[in-house]
Amino acid sequence: MAYKIDLFSIFIFLGIVQASFLCLFFFSFKSRNFNSNFFQGIMIFSMAACSFEILLCYTGAIINVLWLVDFSEALAFIIGPAFYFMAFCLIHGKAPKRWYWHWGPALIWLILQIPFLIQGNDVKYNAWIGSYHPPGLSFIDDTPEFFSPPYHSEFILGHLAIYLVMGLIIAIQAFKKKQQSVLTVEVPALKKIRSSLIQVGMVAAMIFIVKLFNRDDMGDHLFAAYTTIPIYLISFQVIRQSGFFKQTTITETTKYKSSSLSAEDQALILDKLKTLMSEKKLFLQPNFTLPDLAVQLNVSVHQVSQAINDGLGKSFFEMLAEHRIEEAKVLLITKANIKVEEIAEEVGYNSKSSFNTAFKKLVGMTPSEWRTNAEKQKRG
Repeated sequence: MAYKIDLFSIFIFLGIVQASFLCLFFFSFKSRNFNSNFFQGIMIFSMAACSFEILLCYTGAIINVLWLVDFSEALAFIIGPAFYFMAFCLIHGKAPKRWYWHWGPALIWLILQIPFLIQGNDVKYNAWIGSYHPPGLSFIDDTPEFFSPPYHSEFILGHLAIYLVMGLIIAIQAFKKKQQSVLTVEVPALKKIRSSLIQVGMVAAMIFIVKLFNRDDMGDHLFAAYTTIPIYLISFQVIRQSGFFKQTTITETTKYKSSSLSAEDQALILDKLKTLMSEKKLFLQPNFTLPDLAVQLNVSVHQVSQAINDGLGKSFFEMLAEHRIEEAKVLLITKANIKVEEIAEEVGYNSKSSFNTAFKKLVGMTPSEWRTNAEKQKRG
């Protein structure tokens, strides 16, 4: 048979290719150190796998790999939890305890599929014909009976809706805690959560609309093509937030002999920096970088770097550590019942060891020792 190649198939294919590159980025050693990146990679991989099966069935290429019929059905139940965990990690730094049970629906569906998955190619062929109705092809008679779990679209929509609501709830709580408006949000993590909620919500809405007006899987190519849009939006966000286009030159990182930054401009930047750090406390964000600070101050990376180096006599990372440790000292006293590990996460550190190292370097003792001394002084 001739393969069906049109704009939909090309668009879906491009989305799958782009998703593959994104997965390489999110699953890279450096990126997966942040749990939110890891779970976003899982979400993108699951979406790409579902789109890949739809592409095979839509174009007719599935006839050469019939064993792949319905292979991605269980993976569809991973999209919702992966999205929720990504949002949760952006807010809390790490996945919730006992998060493994959320993969239960995907595992249960896979087990229910086994009677179908172990069938021969004739059964898989008839299943494809029954769903996509390719012109010029007919059923193979006298094929054995098989069981395939029904109402997959309905179950996956309900499952995805549950996790969208869960993600919306924790997002609302985070926006309120940070006193941020949904329309004018400035915290990068909350921006990412807002974008992801909109993107995944629109994908779910598209699936619902397509299934409402299309019999069987006849309209699957429509939402598979639509899924390509959030894939490219995520790619744009990754590129936009990358430090690649914000790198300083060798001369900028040493001396600032040729800089046009005046003393008045430097003082203004430092004043805005002081206000920004005291009011918004951007240093509490684990992934906060010098380019992020430059965006917040509406100046170049070179200018903010010079202002910190010359005006404060320290590097950006030294300044960041000082703010975090000062905040930690307050929390160690005001939240005496909270563990040091949790304090470390609240002030922007991803591990207790890095927090202890920075604290001891600046204060001369570990956080636990400092808390003990502070409590003794308070009682005395």
